[in-house]
This record gives sequence, C-alpha cells and structure tokens, in this order.
Amino acid sequence: MPTENLTHILFSKWQHTLQPFGVEQVAAEKDFNRLVAAYSTPGRHYHTLKHIDHVLSTIEILQGYTNNLAAVQLAAWFHDVVYDTEAQDNEERSADYAFELLSNLGIPESTITTVTRLILKTKDHQAALDDYESQVLLDADLAILATNQVEYGEYAHAIRQEYGWVAEADYITGRQQVLERFLLRSHIYFTPLMLEFAEPSARGNIQGEIYSLLSG
Repeated sequence: MPTENLTHILFSKWQHTLQPFGVEQVAAEKDFNRLVAAYSTPGRHYHTLKHIDHVLSTIEILQGYTNNLAAVQLAAWFHDVVYDTEAQDNEERSADYAFELLSNLGIPESTITTVTRLILKTKDHQAALDDYESQVLLDADLAILATNQVEYGEYAHAIRQEYGWVAEADYITGRQQVLERFLLRSHIYFTPLMLEFAEPSARGNIQGEIYSLLSG
C-alpha cells in the first residue's frame, strides 16, 4: 500500500484538479479511494500511485505548454487505472473507466472526451505537432526514462517484476524490441523542455538497459 504521506499529497492534488468543476467533497473522496485501490492492486510494481505522482509532478513543470491543464491532469490519473500485463486493451479499458467515473462526478462532456482521447494516446506514445495536451501527458509518462541511473535501474527492475510470468529469454526479446522502438524514433519527447534536457539521458538509459539485457 502507498504511504500515508503520498496518499495525502495525491488527495490534495486530486481535489485541486476537481475544484473548478464544483465536484462534491464526498463524491471526490469516494472516487479517490477507488483510484487508490486500483493503483494498489497486487502485481503492480511500477504502475502504482508513485508513478501517478511522478507524472503529475512532471505535468506541473510542463504546464506552460498546454491550454487544457485539467484534462491532462485527469488523463494522468486514469491512464494506467486498468493495468494487466497479459492484456492488450489496458488503455481502452482505462479510458472507459475514466468516462464512467468522470461522468458520475458531473465533469463536462467536452473535458471527458479530451481525457479519454489522451488516455488512448498512451498506447503508442505518438502526438501530432499541434496536439499539445498529448505532448505534455506523453512526456510526463515517459519522464522516468530520463531519470538518474539508480532510479532507472529500479524502474527497469519493477517492469520486469510486472512481467514475472514471462520466461527470461522471452522477456529479453520483448523488452529489447520495445526499447529499440524508442531509439528508432527521431525524438522520444515532444515538448521543447524535455527534448532539450531529458532526451539525451533517456537515450543513454535505454541503451544501457539493452546492453544489460543482452549481457545478462
């Protein structure tokens, strides 16, 4: 379970994001508890509340690039709410979950439409040049790739744990393919800030992980 302190910080962020929409306190708290439960299920090692906190903190840094901060923040909350490493439709199911919960909270339909669209963008991590909301969410979601070596090592280990059911040889092959797809892209990040300051570190970390996978 997440620490009490992290839960407290995240509840404050949740309330702050919902504030402009006039959501009732009791409903906001009830649904926050649902989110905490979803992100605290057994089998999650990386896609936890700590990841959500990291994504939200990065969005705060990048908020100058978006015109719809609330939608990006809400999408961050829900983008991994359904996470099953044996399934192929996590993003679609997470978007459906967001649609249902946000509708019940009385969030405007236009905002919900944006939120669900953003969640679906986390499937292939590609954003159009003028799609600033997706760019901010995707850069925040992948910010972990550019972290220091110790944190990156913990991240890589946590992902391996989430795929604990996959045989070692198969995992190495699959993970290598995922990582190499990022390296083949002209850029991993979209926002000018991340492109300048995070891109080199991310590429270095990814190359390092591929090396360690192959050298065993």
